[in-house]
Amino acid sequence: MVKKAILIGINYPGTEGELRGCINDVTRTHKSLVQLFGFSEENITELIDTDKSKIQPTGKNIRRAFSDLVDSAKSGDVLFVHYSGHGTRLPPETGEDDDTEFDECIVPSDHNYITDDDIREIVDKVPKGCSFTFVSDSCHSGGLIDSTKEQIGESFKKKPKKEFKCPFRRLLSSKGVVKKETSTKTDGENGINNARNRFLPLETSINMLKRATGKDDIEVGNIRATLFDVFGEDASPKVKKFMKVILSNLQDSIGEGLMLENIGKLARDFLTEKLNDEEFLKPAIETQVGNKKEVYAGACNGELRNNGILLSGCQTDQFSADVGSKDKAFGAFTNSIHTILAETKGKISYKDLVLKSRKLLEKQRYPQRPGLYCGDSYVNASFIC
Repeated sequence: MVKKAILIGINYPGTEGELRGCINDVTRTHKSLVQLFGFSEENITELIDTDKSKIQPTGKNIRRAFSDLVDSAKSGDVLFVHYSGHGTRLPPETGEDDDTEFDECIVPSDHNYITDDDIREIVDKVPKGCSFTFVSDSCHSGGLIDSTKEQIGESFKKKPKKEFKCPFRRLLSSKGVVKKETSTKTDGENGINNARNRFLPLETSINMLKRATGKDDIEVGNIRATLFDVFGEDASPKVKKFMKVILSNLQDSIGEGLMLENIGKLARDFLTEKLNDEEFLKPAIETQVGNKKEVYAGACNGELRNNGILLSGCQTDQFSADVGSKDKAFGAFTNSIHTILAETKGKISYKDLVLKSRKLLEKQRYPQRPGLYCGDSYVNASFIC
């Protein structure tokens, strides 16, 4: 049995979305893995953005680290991932029947989003008999491994949507997508001042992306086409699937001869004109595979999968707190985990860890409610190993 870990911390230094505690979360988690769970130093990979000598946590590098972790795993191995950084969520662009009604995303240092469906694709490759634990201390982290059973939490929608709605209209709406980041101050016996949200509003992310790329025509309604335009084959697999459907529609409307790698800006301009055209959007919602109709973007259609264990810092509609200043900053959820692990010397189940974390954060007056998403067999299993 081999124990391997990826630790990702992104503080976004010098940007309007700057955080303070994510790198400290990595340092603390690294220490716990070695001292409490017997991980070897050589089997822990760190991706942080405050040290240029380290692997940078770009979308491409994070996906590669995930793939390397899973591809080298064998039955009996223990895989662990901890993410501290910004989270965001996008309305499903295809009208898919998503568990939470949104695409939850983590936000790499270059803003090349990694979606819940992307993480699910990676987790599906984990060998049988190998555990995969993902701790995400980020906003909107509930349901971050798509199609995983919700054991503790309130993120999954209770009623399926029945009527068709143009998916792109929601991209232009500020409800649930574009919000101003707020700060939270807490007090009381265990309260901590100077709490920020690890939520990156799309308008802030877009502004940061504009400055990073020099493109000034990025807007919410063409965000996925923009991501492909900027990152190409290094973009999210889900974004690339979306662009292939758009390519098909572009060819039907404009003519043959278009290549996928050449349509980024053209697609963004074209989409802006088609946002209210439901006849155009229908092919993007459903495709035919043999005689079976399916949503291309990876909706679970009620099928839950047992591999993959997610501990989320909050629910899909909540924010996770980034607390403190300078060297003493930390993620509220990560801090709660390590406080509990120190008290129990690492001997605790997934269920009890999440429940104790909820109680501790409530006592400290943080409104976020951590969640547990996994198959039934893992609920009472020992945390990590």
